[in-house]
Amino acid sequence: MKNPIFLVVIGLLLGCDKTLQTSQPESSHTPISKELVSLVNPLMGTDSEFKLSNGNTYPAIARPWGMNFWTPQTAKMGDGWTYAYDAYKIRGFKQTHQPSPWINDYAAFSLMPLTGKLEVNEDKRASWFSHKAEEVSPHFYSVYLADYDVTTEITPTERAAFFRFTFPETENAYILLDAFDMGSMVKIIPEEQKIIGYCKNNHGGVPENFKNYFVVQFDKPFEVYHTWKDSTLNRNATSSEANHVGAVIGFKTARGEKVNAKVASSFISHEQAWLNLEREIGQKSFEDVKTEGAKVWNAELNKIKVKGGTTDQQKTFYSCLYRTLLFPRKFYEINASDEIVHYSPYNGLVLPGYMFTDNGFWDTFRAVFPFFTVMYPELNKQIMQGLVNTYNESGWLPEWASPGHRDCMIGSNSASLIADSYIKGIRDYDIETLYQAIIKNSQQGHPDLSSVGRRGAEYYNQLGYVPYDVGINENTARTLEYAYADFCTWQLAKALNKPEEEVSLFAKRSQNFRNVFDKESNLMRGKNKDGSFQKPFNPLKWGDAFTEGNSLHYSWSVFQDVQGLIDLMGGRKDFISMLDTVFAMPPDFDNSYYGFTIHEIREMQIANMGNYAHGNQPIQHMIYLYNYAGAPWKAQKHVRNVMDKLYSPQPDGYCGDEDNGQTSAWYVFSAMGFYPVTPGYPSYVIGSPLFDEVTLSLENGNSFVIKAANNSTENTFIEKASLNGSPLERPWIKHDEVMQGGELTFRMSEKPNKEWGASIQNRPPSMSEPVIIEKNQ
Repeated sequence: MKNPIFLVVIGLLLGCDKTLQTSQPESSHTPISKELVSLVNPLMGTDSEFKLSNGNTYPAIARPWGMNFWTPQTAKMGDGWTYAYDAYKIRGFKQTHQPSPWINDYAAFSLMPLTGKLEVNEDKRASWFSHKAEEVSPHFYSVYLADYDVTTEITPTERAAFFRFTFPETENAYILLDAFDMGSMVKIIPEEQKIIGYCKNNHGGVPENFKNYFVVQFDKPFEVYHTWKDSTLNRNATSSEANHVGAVIGFKTARGEKVNAKVASSFISHEQAWLNLEREIGQKSFEDVKTEGAKVWNAELNKIKVKGGTTDQQKTFYSCLYRTLLFPRKFYEINASDEIVHYSPYNGLVLPGYMFTDNGFWDTFRAVFPFFTVMYPELNKQIMQGLVNTYNESGWLPEWASPGHRDCMIGSNSASLIADSYIKGIRDYDIETLYQAIIKNSQQGHPDLSSVGRRGAEYYNQLGYVPYDVGINENTARTLEYAYADFCTWQLAKALNKPEEEVSLFAKRSQNFRNVFDKESNLMRGKNKDGSFQKPFNPLKWGDAFTEGNSLHYSWSVFQDVQGLIDLMGGRKDFISMLDTVFAMPPDFDNSYYGFTIHEIREMQIANMGNYAHGNQPIQHMIYLYNYAGAPWKAQKHVRNVMDKLYSPQPDGYCGDEDNGQTSAWYVFSAMGFYPVTPGYPSYVIGSPLFDEVTLSLENGNSFVIKAANNSTENTFIEKASLNGSPLERPWIKHDEVMQGGELTFRMSEKPNKEWGASIQNRPPSMSEPVIIEKNQ
């Protein structure tokens, strides 16, 4: 018997199909500036807290993929919500490596200017500030600290940063360095106007010898200097080493006097930190570094140029693009011999080659890494080389690294990154080692970390699913993600000409999603070891058999075989009705698994999009599935509605966790007009382009242009399309068609063209051929 809630809602949908209203302002077709960095708002998403995420971001003042970021710190040391937009005091300016408040930070230390009475305690030294006296760009940050009458400015490089403090006239001007807790050391060298030290703070994923070695060079002689430990000042001391230490230097200043500090760090040694400082800043002035930073960001942002849309839409697009280009972090350095080396967060050795970190592939396999395969194949190649090093140094592929393996989320989605890279023609890395690493992942789980390898692999490989009743949480979600990873392995095995037995094995396992599909509810459902489905079943229950979502959200996680899912659900009409149900039903939920309403649930509830939970990753591809079922116009409607309602360039501009660029990359792809539903297939599914024109300047020298004639707030539907002058009837495009350059042109309309892209012969790639051919298809 089917669940009554779906029968009622589906019945309503069959008799009524209301077009969602959008809140997008009328297009002003604002001309775009070459200084695209001026359109980026790093404060987008910072109006967040534990119970409600509008992004859970902080203003990352950084270079693209930089080893170190900098951010103003409004929260206490160790608090993952390091910067909150509604805060009114700053405690310091922190070097941060935090990828997420849930993962938290590591290797952090901070600088803070003060005047008057010297306070080292973080609560007592905090100063009032206002966003009215704050300037925030990717490459530059400035704020006025009201309690001290000091303006602090920061401009970073990849491994260093330049600080400029503008002081008032005072006998007591100070700069305080906080090396944070969990083990730290500081040493003041007055005759050289330097401070050196290290910090060891972390929240896991580090070897015993982990340290972040920092160096600070000032341009003004010290008149006083002290160290401190746990808020107790040790006057005139030049060194301190304990759980939590810091340093203070002081001097007299005239009004408007600027004191400069050059800062760098290294995970290898103090000598390497000095080398990083000399190589990246050297004799450059503050303005030199700031100008260079703007140039670097503009060069990256200009690789995608948009025309049309509103100013807010342009700002949202480039703010999302900025977020997409922050992670994964470069965790490698260049030694005195100009060799690429890295401190291994896995075995503690300094080794040759690339290393990247701070990424949760459960999030970013969906759109961030597919974006790199289009726009940054060279970076993608380096990331693959880094994955080889990770496997060689730890014996496992990373799934959530920060900086080493962390126990967070599920799946073995590293297979997606690797297969998608290779299938799309990116080479010059050790693919054989990566393939063997994928095979190992498919056979076992990590002995200590449930997120590395495959937890429940023995059940999955024997039964074809992870059972609900064997003590493995989120079992159905794991089954679905493992089946998709098996598809990626199958694709890679074919490309590498592996033995037919091996190829066939993963092709078969790619279909394991069928084992947890419940025909009674038409949804994915927990399944017991004896083959019976778990009871009672509530499709609105978050967690339990699923990961940060419910059955309504995870049932669409059949990236590899949407046609197979369509057939399971009864054909194209029933599939569309099920998709429609998610949007049309109330935002009801069952939070009993967690015992409270987690922020992901609340974000779905308040968005007014039914049970569609865009603020979390599992459902973000769902809208594009209409294209597989003959209703691309519905995808066009919902994609545009999500872009209009759930994104803005404001502090509350996201609708959930931004998560290492994934929620941003969804917007970047969707605004361009297409999306990578199935990494591992070299194809993209078409949505509704937001701008009149988008030009992608590709690394191979080609340009791919997307034009949308007659585009506007009202004209969100595709009337017709062409590719390089020839009519395009399929609602998807090939990766090679993008990389070869050319022009994809749409004619937009206020009314949907329900025939365009609807033919079953034109559906996007899927493992299965349709077994149900409906009338008029």
